Amino acid sequence: MAHTLIGTVTSDKRDKTITVSIVSRETHPLYRKQYSKTRKYTAHDAKNEAHVGDRVQIAMSRPISKTKAYTLVKVLEKSRGSVELKEDVNKAYEAEKVGADAEAKARRAAEKAEAEKAEAAEASASKSSDKTEVEAEKKAKAAEGEDA
Repeated sequence: MAHTLIGTVTSDKRDKTITVSIVSRETHPLYRKQYSKTRKYTAHDAKNEAHVGDRVQIAMSRPISKTKAYTLVKVLEKSRGSVELKEDVNKAYEAEKVGADAEAKARRAAEKAEAEKAEAAEASASKSSDKTEVEAEKKAKAAEGEDA
């Protein structure tokens, strides 16, 4: 049986290739302090069935490319969801901020349009009231002229 490893898929962006991270705990020989060591392996995924976060088993095979010498044996456990990294959170925040700015700009434009409509309506109302006042004055003068 070939050398097998179990790890977590950290990248599946390339076609038919996955990057698997394997974390191991080691003890320093002198200081006796434990630390984690992460090793990354590229593996051949012929069916593109593994995705980021999945727990997979890979086995050593003949070299497939310059960096690929492992193949995917099976997906042991599917990912239950993803966690946003700090960069992703910042990008999402910026996108949300840009969206909020666009919404605010649209809201301000709508308010401006409503204000212009109100001013136009007020102006037309004042013009019509001016016309009625002028007509009333003419009628009053005409009535005075008839009385005289």
